[in-house]
This record gives sequence, C-alpha cells and structure tokens, in this order.
Amino acid sequence: MFTTTFTWNDFLFLLQGAWVTILLTLAAMVIGTLSGVICGLLRAMLPRSTVPLSWFLDIFRSVPLLIQFVLFNALKSIVGLEWSAFSVGCIVLGIYATAYCTEIVRGGVLAVPPTLRRASRSLGLTYWQDLRCIVLPIATRVAFPGWVGLTLSVMKDTALVMWIGIIELLRASQTIVTRIDEPLLVLGIAGLIYYVMSLVIARLGALLETRWQEND
Repeated sequence: MFTTTFTWNDFLFLLQGAWVTILLTLAAMVIGTLSGVICGLLRAMLPRSTVPLSWFLDIFRSVPLLIQFVLFNALKSIVGLEWSAFSVGCIVLGIYATAYCTEIVRGGVLAVPPTLRRASRSLGLTYWQDLRCIVLPIATRVAFPGWVGLTLSVMKDTALVMWIGIIELLRASQTIVTRIDEPLLVLGIAGLIYYVMSLVIARLGALLETRWQEND
C-alpha cells in the first residue's frame, strides 16, 4: 500500500515556490519585452550602427545563464549594491530575455515585405505612420509565437535562481525532498505544476493567435 509523509503544508510550500517562479517570469518578460522591442527595432532599422549593441547582447545569449547569475550576484556584493536576490534574479533574467527578444522582434520587422512598405509610403503615409500602422502590426503577429516560446523558456530557466538563494518551485521541491526523502513523488508534483503553468501560457498564446486569424 502506498504511504507518504508528504503533507498539505508541503504542497502549499510548493505553490509558494510556484508563485515566486511566476513573479520572476513576469518581471523578466516585462523587462525583456520592452527592451527587446526597442533594441529589435534599432537592429532592424539601423543594422550597421547597432553592431556594438548586437555584440553586447551576444554575450548574454552565449554565456550560460547560471554563470550570469553567479557573476552578477558577486558583482553586486563587490560594488556594494543593496539589492535583494530577487531583484538580481529579475534583472539577469530580464537582460537574458532582452537578448533573445531583440532577435525575435528584428526577425518580425524584417519579415514585413519591402514592397508593402513602399506601397504605404506611395499612398502618403509618413515614415512613423508606416512603422506604427503597417510594420508593427505585421511584425507582432510574426514575432508572437517566438515570444511565447521565449516566455516558456524563461519560466523554466527561473529554476537557476536557486543558486543565488531564491526559493522558487524547484528549490522548494528540493527542500521537501531533503526532509522526507521521497524524490519521485515531490519532483513529480513539481513537474506537474510546471506543466500546468506552461499549458496556461501556451493556451493563452494559441487563443490570441486564433482571434487574430478570425479578424483577418
């Protein structure tokens, strides 16, 4: 007969960790999306002038995220910044999301046919009107699936913040495993929570895409 020492309080502890995971994901994606849109537009419209920006963002795409967490946390202590571990996690994840979101936005903007832009200008639209009314709506639809995928990736990468002392979902599950020594059950529940959170994001994204198609 199956018996376990896993309690309701342990489940609530996992949900608290899941809430921290959600907050980290939201903060990172807000930072990454806002910065990524600006950087992506600059990279698409001024490719040569923004080469240094591309090199800078390449660093955050190339260096493993765990190393970024450790280095930034150490740098914070050296400089003497009174930032919490949660703030460090949000900033590092935000910059990481910015690096990828920039390329997603750049790809979306470059996917707009040049002939369509020339046609809009020939109809009398100014550069900014063309950008606001033609380029951005089309680029958004093109880039949206990639943005949803990035959101799911960032949510899973939040597990790495455990290395700087934040108790998110994975760290919470490990704490419980250490106490009750039932890794299969606890990690299975944690994995199910990750799945539910990912499913909600994916379904919301699919619903929005469907509504866009219906409005075409």
